[in-house]
Amino acid sequence: MNNDFAPFAIARLPRIEFGSGALDKLSDIAAGYGRHLLLVTGARSFVESEAGARLFADLRAHHLSWEQVSVAGEPSPAFIDATVAALQASRFDAVVGIGGGSALDAAKAIAGLLRPGNPVMDHLEGVGPELPYRGPTTPFIAVPSTAGTGSEATKNAVLSAPGGFKKSFRDDRLVAEWAIVDPDLLASCPPALIAADGLDAFTQLLESFVSTRANPMTDALARSGMMAAREALPVLHRQQSAAARSQMAYASLMSGICLAQAGLGAVHGLASPIGAFFPIPHGVVCGTLVASATACNVAALEARDPGNPALPKYAEIGRRFAMQKGLNGPEARRFLVDTLRRWEVQLDLPRLSAYGIGEDDLARIVAASRGGSMKTNPIALSDAELTHILASRL
Repeated sequence: MNNDFAPFAIARLPRIEFGSGALDKLSDIAAGYGRHLLLVTGARSFVESEAGARLFADLRAHHLSWEQVSVAGEPSPAFIDATVAALQASRFDAVVGIGGGSALDAAKAIAGLLRPGNPVMDHLEGVGPELPYRGPTTPFIAVPSTAGTGSEATKNAVLSAPGGFKKSFRDDRLVAEWAIVDPDLLASCPPALIAADGLDAFTQLLESFVSTRANPMTDALARSGMMAAREALPVLHRQQSAAARSQMAYASLMSGICLAQAGLGAVHGLASPIGAFFPIPHGVVCGTLVASATACNVAALEARDPGNPALPKYAEIGRRFAMQKGLNGPEARRFLVDTLRRWEVQLDLPRLSAYGIGEDDLARIVAASRGGSMKTNPIALSDAELTHILASRL
């Protein structure tokens, strides 16, 4: 038996503090960089929470000073540039992002540009001059308060120009110095957010598992993350549970690590233009498309590329979900798709039409979906196949 591994590379990761109460370590970690911090948070939820009050008291007890910026909705290039311009004269020793993916992405971009001071459009992929980022960055500490995007483990800050584009500012130097993942922060998340963010994390795990860039290390992390999500997501959607919060926080963290190293697939390829053209949360797009996209990938692979290594991987997850080791490949893959279809209903995922997307919009979404994540989908899908995925969720 040949046990050789194909060559692979793992890019930089943050140092990670994971577990209940991890937030209490933030002040000590931040003080290691200096005394003056920039806090980038969501609009209200963390700031007004008991955890927020506890953190602010702890920062004061450590004699740390800070300024605070709030992010409402997905960050735009204009927001990043305005924030950098307003704060550049201050000397921040570290930037701390606390919140969901939007807050972390904004904090990541701000930390990258506070010192160089140039517009973020200089670096956005696919728009503008795409100049190389030269730094230096301000040390960045990521504290996720939702379980979905995995942004605490990635090097890209996703920015949106409403009605125009949704693109990444991406560089290894943007990776957080520390990711502080405290599952207790999920206690304030409502069920709809748990569902959308949780399926975003699961989609990232599944897509990176079958990606053309997958490797043995990311496969191992993706497996463990998907099994954690299988156990926890339906439970946490119904009621708060410390064990389920911990499992979903872990699944989200693993999803960020895996996507950063292995890439994604068709769901995220479609999600980029959908998010650019329509006011629809990213997690909702992923959650509502993952079952249909998985079914389409499986059917295309079985018909056109039956020797593709993604097929036994889909079957493996189906067997693990069914807890039936002897389940054959086609039946195991069907069980996986059926589980995802059941989650659509259990988790009450909205359809695309709820956000104003109609049949007339599908062609332009498909036309704009071919870059980025679509390149690492395990098989090239036709325009007709992508249109079918979208149409099935209108």
